[in-house]
Parts: sequence; structure tokens; C-alpha cells
Amino acid sequence: MMYNLALDPGFGSAIGRGIGAIALYAVVGLVLMVFGFYAIDWTTPGKLSALVRNGAPNAVIVTASGLVSMALIVVVAIYSSAGKLDEGLLSSLIYGLLGIIVQVAAVRLLEWVTRLDIGALIESDRFAPASVVVASAHVALGLVVAVAII
Repeated sequence: MMYNLALDPGFGSAIGRGIGAIALYAVVGLVLMVFGFYAIDWTTPGKLSALVRNGAPNAVIVTASGLVSMALIVVVAIYSSAGKLDEGLLSSLIYGLLGIIVQVAAVRLLEWVTRLDIGALIESDRFAPASVVVASAHVALGLVVAVAII
């Protein structure tokens, strides 16, 4: 028995549009993640990028959790932008930027409330359990901000 594989006439253009949308959303997501990293780095005492490169364990934990929380915000901003591609990209960018700003401010406030010396914490060469608290705050507040976008 022989089967013919027949594709809809618009299949190729639909695939092309989908690939283009993925590429554009990836660029927006990358821009937001880079902005998010620098927002964390700028608002955290010490130079996170250097501390991470040097393997400071608490800096790695805090930075990684900050990036995960930023990714949650970016993913939800993209997910909630259903509709036209141009409107989706613009709303993802706006919600993503706003979410990152709110996330950074909320984490800094939480760090102040807990009275943790974040500068000393992230510069330490020894693992400090308090870094897990800061990391949890990053992820938890990232989830809150992400859901608020919906």
C-alpha cells in the first residue's frame, strides 16, 4: 500500500513565520536576560560578574537564582503576549522590563528587612546558608512578579 504525503499549501509559510517569531522572541528574551543580569549586578554590593568568575559560592547561588527569577518573568511576559507578533514582542519587552525592575526592588527590600549583609555574604569564599535565603527570595519574588503579569 502506498501513501502520499500531502502538506497544506500554506505549510511552508506558516513554518517560516513560526521560525521568525521564535527568533524574534529569543532576541527579546536575551535582551531582557542581559538587562536583568546587569540590574542584579548593579544593585547588589560587590561586582557579581567577577565574583562568579572567581567561584565565590554565595555569589554564584545569588546570581543563578536571580537569573532564574528573571527568566520566569520573561517567559511569562512572552507567554501572556498572545496575539499579533508585533504587539506580542512589544508587550513582552514592556512587561519584562517592568517585571525586572519590580523584582530587583522587591529583593533589595527583602534583603533590607532581613538585615543580611549581602556584600559580605556574596564576597565570602565559604558557603553561607543565608545565600539560600536570598536565592529563595529571588525565585519566590520572581514567581510573584511573573504571575502578576498574567
